Amino acid sequence: MTVGLDMYQTAGVGVIALLLGMLFTRKIPFLKRFCIPAPVSGGIVIALLTLALYSFGGLEMDFDGTIKDICMTLFFTSVGFQSNMKALRTGGKTLVVMVILVAVLIIFQNLISVGAASAMGLDPLLGMASGSIPMSGGHGTSGGFSPVLESMGLTGASSITMACATFGLVAGSMIGGPLAELLIRRRHLAVESDSRDIMEGLEGSEASPESKIERPQSGERSFRDYTKAVYMLVLAMAVGMCFSKLLALTGITFPTYFGALIAACVIRNCVEGFVDGEQFLALEKIVSLGDICLSLFLGIAMSSLKLWELAGLALPLCVILLAQVAFMALFASLVAFRSLGKDYDAAVLVSGLCGFGLGATPNAMANMSAVCFKYRYAVNPFIIVPIIGAMFVDIINTFVVTFFLNII
Repeated sequence: MTVGLDMYQTAGVGVIALLLGMLFTRKIPFLKRFCIPAPVSGGIVIALLTLALYSFGGLEMDFDGTIKDICMTLFFTSVGFQSNMKALRTGGKTLVVMVILVAVLIIFQNLISVGAASAMGLDPLLGMASGSIPMSGGHGTSGGFSPVLESMGLTGASSITMACATFGLVAGSMIGGPLAELLIRRRHLAVESDSRDIMEGLEGSEASPESKIERPQSGERSFRDYTKAVYMLVLAMAVGMCFSKLLALTGITFPTYFGALIAACVIRNCVEGFVDGEQFLALEKIVSLGDICLSLFLGIAMSSLKLWELAGLALPLCVILLAQVAFMALFASLVAFRSLGKDYDAAVLVSGLCGFGLGATPNAMANMSAVCFKYRYAVNPFIIVPIIGAMFVDIINTFVVTFFLNII
């Protein structure tokens, strides 16, 4: 028997998953240590409950995807607004090298997963569902491409990509710090420092000096900024749907959010040519709204997983995911570390690369913070990694995945 939930009930379940996850994160140190998002941990509990209902009671829950899709598009629109071309000068040569490394990593993640799936006699789409979509893309990109994979014939695409993305979050946090530690010790790049000195560096220098400036806001000013942020997001989504229709005419398969992401990027950089885009667009509020939408999207997406669809794919997925982790470790230590200069900053950046190469930007920041806490603060990595995570990973990943989907 199937029980259908409408979009309001589905949104309510997503909120419950989010609240449960917030409670779990406070109570379970493991979740905080590995930066597991609250909606992921809470959503898994609800997914396990629906699995029990299906397995023992023959009851299948059918969740409406309307709110989830809207939240997904809003989140990626907010990502587009963070793409400031002027910021590229801040990172210099190292930023360019990191962008190239990310692009190479994403390409090889798909080559490995598709190749492994084909070697095992499985659908190449299963390889795509366990490649860069969940690895470099995380849960957000997984949710964005799952409908595309489903439409191309991969049953249970959402469950597969979300499961792989959750694995990646943990794996990225587990190997990033130890790998950087190994490189630092082997090459004697730094010595352990007094914790007070380290904390002074961490507290006194963030992604930009402006982040340290206190910006008190009245309730009325904050309300106006949030209002402006909502209007900008809706406007970019509307323009983006026009872009998506034009892209569809090319015959190339793009995710539904891609047009809105590009529209937001264009609007942001056009505005930057005349005024301070961050202030004019209320970018801080746009990012906040995007994060809220991402949390609700993940809560719904994780809660609606059909875990029983993974039963027959457990072994092949384990093989592919272990291959991804092994490649990430080798690529980071043998290629990325050497390309970035083989110094202390390079080791810190390697820990960050493992973080968002298998998980998400928060994992990368947590990895780098852990390394710096033991040794000393490194300024450039904390400038470069947020720029990579905000501006490049999702855009590069979307282009690469779209290319692969249209040739397999």
